[in-house]
Amino acid sequence: QVQLVESGGGLVQPGGSLRLSCAGSGFTFTFSSYVMSWYRQAPGKGRELVATISSYAGTATYADFVKGRFTISRDNDKSTMYLQMNSLKPEDTAVYYCHVPSVRAWGQGTQVTVSS
Repeated sequence: QVQLVESGGGLVQPGGSLRLSCAGSGFTFTFSSYVMSWYRQAPGKGRELVATISSYAGTATYADFVKGRFTISRDNDKSTMYLQMNSLKPEDTAVYYCHVPSVRAWGQGTQVTVSS
């Protein structure tokens, strides 16, 4: 059974940075073979896709609202995916989740709050 554990959330001032991690385990196939994504859900809103990273070489795609500010990456040797978030804005406040679509796995989420 796939398990995903996010970490790295917290309170940060506008303009600040955070790096989220998503550690995965229990995969049937090698970690590197899975497409992975970050989603977020703000209070009172639906869950929205933030970024996706392909398997193996790790080609990334981003939602328009994070392009140029966020970077998704993966370390296949550590079975971990990352989200580097720079130039954070109050509207980035949300619970951030990692997701593996092919196995329908979600992490428990990590809270990111951007506030002065």
